[in-house]
Amino acid sequence: MEIGIVGLPNVGKSTLFNALTGAAAAASNFPFTTIEPNVGVVPIPDERLSRLSDEWSSAKITPAGIRFVDIAGLVKGASQGEGLGNQFLSNIRNVDAVAHVVRCFRDDNVVNVMNDLNPSEAADIIETELILSDLQQAQKAYDKWMRPAKCGDKEAKEKAEILDVILKGLDQGIPVRSQKIDRERVGEFQFITAKPVMYVANTGENGPDEKLMAPLRERAQKEGAAVIELCTKFEAEIVQLPPEERKDYYDAAGIGTPGLARLAQSGCELLKLMCFFTAGPQETRAWLIPKGTRAVKAAGKIHSDIERGFIRAEIYRYKDLVELGSYKAIQEAKKITLEGKDYEMQEGDVAYFRFSV
Repeated sequence: MEIGIVGLPNVGKSTLFNALTGAAAAASNFPFTTIEPNVGVVPIPDERLSRLSDEWSSAKITPAGIRFVDIAGLVKGASQGEGLGNQFLSNIRNVDAVAHVVRCFRDDNVVNVMNDLNPSEAADIIETELILSDLQQAQKAYDKWMRPAKCGDKEAKEKAEILDVILKGLDQGIPVRSQKIDRERVGEFQFITAKPVMYVANTGENGPDEKLMAPLRERAQKEGAAVIELCTKFEAEIVQLPPEERKDYYDAAGIGTPGLARLAQSGCELLKLMCFFTAGPQETRAWLIPKGTRAVKAAGKIHSDIERGFIRAEIYRYKDLVELGSYKAIQEAKKITLEGKDYEMQEGDVAYFRFSV
């Protein structure tokens, strides 16, 4: 699953991507630095991995990761092809959620594509262009399904009816995610405004400017969206340091939890993901799956052969390891359960999948 990093040109998207991945994605002081979308997998810090690795004396630790896509900047008129609009909109339709970067810092040395620094207005520009793009998408789909619907096709009639509702909502400026409709029924149309959103407030190095932040927070609260405040420049500089030196710099800046860790965790929540583990002498590894995933599908996350030849899952809970102190104690307490294909995986499960192919 992927999260697209979007926003106006020159708000810090590529700098954020650099910080997230440690990659050398271009980040310069002019618009449209990013032409092709850069993709990177961002590891998610999880202290549970260390505890499990110690228990099994694992030779390797592999954290879970979220794919972030750095997409070209959007400008007013993008839905009509302005700037790199068509390419931007094509790329963003393919992601599962959106991290909307908003400039919340003052710096005369960094070009601002807007006349004034207004985070809420900047967010409006992006949202308006996405709504206009979805209007075009919905109208094309509506016209397509109306023809067979008029001929009595039941499926076509149902699709046309829901598209009609969506069109009316979009015409009133209401994104698809805020409309009272069944999301599963519209998934095939890939509406951009149906995707969940979180805001990333790119602040100055001295912390957030409250006058700039207040309207953005108010907007996010109305939408039920999260706001992650971080300084992309600071985070990008920190990630260039050796891991053992980073904590001292965060402490000196008075930052308890690094912004990137908060962003990764919010990404999991946005995508409604949960984490399970596999652990043994060779490797301790975290795996991200959608909440509600059955055991057989979780097995397939590891390898398709395990899913195909699934026999059963041996499950124990990480919390039991902490409470009882060791895997041996878990065995003695008979806390290991044998689960079938339809078992719904839980956050913190440690699994061993038995299979035969």
